[in-house]
Amino acid sequence: MAMHVPSAPGFAQMMSDGARYYSGLDETVIRSIEACRELSQIVSTSYGPKGLNKMVVTHLGKMFITNDAATIVKEIENEHPAVKLIIMASEMQEKEIGDGTNFVLIFAGALLDQAEELLRMGISVPEITDGYEIALGKALELLDDCVCGRVTNFRDSQQVKRAIKASVTSKQLGTDDFLAGLISDACIGLLSEKGKTFSVDNVRVIKLLGSGLLSSTVMNGMVFKRDIEGDVQKATDCKIAVYSCALDISQTETKGTVLIKTANELLNYSKNEEDLLEKQIKAIAESGVKVIVSGGKVGDMALHFVNKYKLMVVRLMSKFDIRRVANSVGAIVLSTIVPPTPDVQGHCDLVYLDEIGDTSVVVFKQDKAEGAISTIVLRGATENSMDDIERAVDDGVNNFKALTKDDRLLPGAGATEVELARLLTQYADTRPGLEQYAIKKFATALEVFPRVLAENAGVKAADILAKLQAAHQEGLKNVGFNIEDEAEPTIDAEKAGILDLYMTKQQAMRLAVGAAVTLLRVNKIVMAKQAGGPKPPKQGGQDEDD
Repeated sequence: MAMHVPSAPGFAQMMSDGARYYSGLDETVIRSIEACRELSQIVSTSYGPKGLNKMVVTHLGKMFITNDAATIVKEIENEHPAVKLIIMASEMQEKEIGDGTNFVLIFAGALLDQAEELLRMGISVPEITDGYEIALGKALELLDDCVCGRVTNFRDSQQVKRAIKASVTSKQLGTDDFLAGLISDACIGLLSEKGKTFSVDNVRVIKLLGSGLLSSTVMNGMVFKRDIEGDVQKATDCKIAVYSCALDISQTETKGTVLIKTANELLNYSKNEEDLLEKQIKAIAESGVKVIVSGGKVGDMALHFVNKYKLMVVRLMSKFDIRRVANSVGAIVLSTIVPPTPDVQGHCDLVYLDEIGDTSVVVFKQDKAEGAISTIVLRGATENSMDDIERAVDDGVNNFKALTKDDRLLPGAGATEVELARLLTQYADTRPGLEQYAIKKFATALEVFPRVLAENAGVKAADILAKLQAAHQEGLKNVGFNIEDEAEPTIDAEKAGILDLYMTKQQAMRLAVGAAVTLLRVNKIVMAKQAGGPKPPKQGGQDEDD
């Protein structure tokens, strides 16, 4: 009699052992919404100037203390596919704009949360997704009416500082005014004469322990935490040669054997190598070069001849830094120790060794603006605090770049979201179909931002939202939440200088809605068995035989 082996019913019999399969509204959409809601709640408490920090410890033991959503989600080891989709949308926001990642995560979570209520009411997924897409199109159209200003002159420090200050305030409340000034000075100095072309890579940040944040400065040039190799510590109006190789006696590519019979032969052999190295360094000095930048070690013999010919030598370990220096001074990187011709030499106004705190730094200072590099020298008490300040600087620099593409500004402090929610609610009443419910939920999702700002500030969110809605009903479309004064909870965001970038909000809304709609349209989840070797044995009580 043949042995009967029962097979798994349905789709499961097609899959290998260990694979997982989910289907149906409860298993796919509702569970995905619950997972995304958890992520949204994690980052929402870090939203705004009064947002709390998160401590993230990686599997390598490295610790992050930050309220930057991009850093938090990057370090979270997430396994849920739906959450990964939302995180991918926030990462795209980070790549394209450099700011607004928390907006994407919170808004996507709020949209999914509202969609769950509609699903439980019996409204189908296509009706919800269609309503969300209609609401997004209308919201982007209404966003133009919310514009409250522009940056007319990108060389005006006050205008630029006012535009980027809100993004810095959300990370560093209290020192935001000082930091916004540093960022605006660093960025304005790099604008080309012809237009508004700007590269984020041209603003460097160097962190030096000691003193306080208010001791931070901006330098027009590059600063490296390095010491010089020779005796010369300063060079003015100097030509620079940049080498990617070591400054030492050249090594042959193949191994060879030299037979030496007498002491004179040994002396002559060493002298030939020394003479060749001296000839190379002398030729570099005769070409007019005063500073040598080397990408490798500087040998003792080379150091002797460098000091003899009064050359300044800077050794950089990073190939990226070598390229940055070459671009900054206008040099071409050479791969062998050869005398540089005038067309490959760079020029710098001042290169010198300095000491900031107890750290030796080498400064390449340029007086010209176009094509140069600015360095923001940050001072602070701990590495963690300076890392967080660096993220705020990065957001500010990216905001300046976004401004050069679109100079329109929107009122911040939740004013734009409350106004859009009011207008969308009115628009939903004009729609005849079931999508009007989704449009109203879209408007409700927008109101999560002033609510989160109020909760993080320790104020009753319902009261604040009611006051904001009343003000907007009266036509005060720039009124937002005043985070600093409980006695006067509303404030005119435009007059207070709390401004958001049009481009940041527009792109964040598109990405959040796109991720939410994509997730709602999933009706089955198929997860293959994870790759990898056998799992380690469980710790704890085991059998006596073991």
